[in-house]
Amino acid sequence: MISRLLITGAAGRLGGHLRSSLRPYAQTLRLSDIADMPPAQAGEEVVLCELSDKQAVDRLVQGCQAIVHMGGIPNEQPFEKILDANIRGVMHVYEAARRHGVGRVVFASSNHVVGFHRQGDVLETDCERRPDGHYGLSKSFGEDVARFYFDRYGIESACLRIGSATAEPLDRRMLHTWLSYRDLTELVRCCLMVPQLGHTVVYGVSDNRDPWWRNTGASHLGFKPQDSAEPFRSVREQSPPLEPGDPARIYQGGSFVKNGPFD
Repeated sequence: MISRLLITGAAGRLGGHLRSSLRPYAQTLRLSDIADMPPAQAGEEVVLCELSDKQAVDRLVQGCQAIVHMGGIPNEQPFEKILDANIRGVMHVYEAARRHGVGRVVFASSNHVVGFHRQGDVLETDCERRPDGHYGLSKSFGEDVARFYFDRYGIESACLRIGSATAEPLDRRMLHTWLSYRDLTELVRCCLMVPQLGHTVVYGVSDNRDPWWRNTGASHLGFKPQDSAEPFRSVREQSPPLEPGDPARIYQGGSFVKNGPFD
């Protein structure tokens, strides 16, 4: 078990799920967000923290053995908002990890790092990055931060290019990109518990038919998804497809490739 595991973004949808599902793997969970959270239960510590505040993040990380970094803005926004939460935030987390000797970070990256690849292309973990917006750019930056802190300081990281983590697929695109909550937990668990993690990029996706992504470069994690979007296919395919020329139908990032500009 991990003595003290920090989960940032613990008030969010995915962070809130991991708050309960990762409980068996840590003696103490330190839970952080800028939003209010339910009170701490036994074996939990709740800390409000702004990721853009370097000193606050440094205090937050002190005493932790591993970090699951889910915090930040989870969708496309003007760059100035993304800058504080996602870019300064990830830098502050890794710098605090260095200062306090944290050996492993699981970083919530995103499929939007590769969003301008075409639908139907099958991507490996070492493919060219093609971010589809400010959000995707921030996650691409986070992957570079993780690589740098591993190469220079030996902090092991897993960069999870999370697909569409929802209770069930919501549209046709998610038949390719869906990640169940159960598979999300198992992926994070594998990243925390594998003996040697190194610097690993892995796609967070369930065992869906016609996948756009392959995890051959992350096979050492031992991640074996248990769920699939297939049970939802007949319902989702009843909805009319997008027009052939719609960028959201052409590119893997879906509607993210059309968001903005914000001026």
